[in-house]
Amino acid sequence: MEDSYRHKGLRKLMVDDLRGKYPVDERVMNAMMEVPRHLFFPDQVFWDKAYENIAFQIGSGQTISHPSTVAMQSTLLNVSKGMKVLEIGTGSGYQAAILVQLGAKVFSIERQHALFSRTKPLMDKLGFNARLTFGDGYLGWPVHAPFDRIIVTAGAPYIPKPLMEQLSSGGVLVIPVESDDKYVMHVITKMEDGTFQDETKGDFRFVPLLEERN
Repeated sequence: MEDSYRHKGLRKLMVDDLRGKYPVDERVMNAMMEVPRHLFFPDQVFWDKAYENIAFQIGSGQTISHPSTVAMQSTLLNVSKGMKVLEIGTGSGYQAAILVQLGAKVFSIERQHALFSRTKPLMDKLGFNARLTFGDGYLGWPVHAPFDRIIVTAGAPYIPKPLMEQLSSGGVLVIPVESDDKYVMHVITKMEDGTFQDETKGDFRFVPLLEERN
């Protein structure tokens, strides 16, 4: 799959724009420079759109998030190499690829079977080594818990208790939660005594997180 000089140039412009506009981690910017976002679009007709700061339909009513949203969520997650990270909402696989590029051990759950069936072989083909499964993200992935980090890439109506329970001590959950027709980003840290600290980090746009498996 082609990652041309043109696409690399467009990617650099995107990353430079994100650096100039948002409080982003330089490690995340480096990862986004290495991961070809256009290859996660389902139709190469739209590849040149991949480096605009837009969300894009990927089928099954889902989108690949704005690059700025990926950058901000990844920054808030504060991933270190070797961390065990659970992603809720694999979607196109782009966010998971960024986490792999950051050195995380990535576990990702997708509830739309059509997306799961397309994204799993794509991740394998591109060489991004993440463990993917089809299932209900509200339940997390208890067999592989605890996780150092959990990221939810769709808007949730509430914070699922199983996800909080699957955090390790000192672990962080980054999740957008519905509030008055918008989604507020929450950063939840599990303290050493088992309590949780919840901080909010602004409003974002997301497709809704769905509960029932199809």
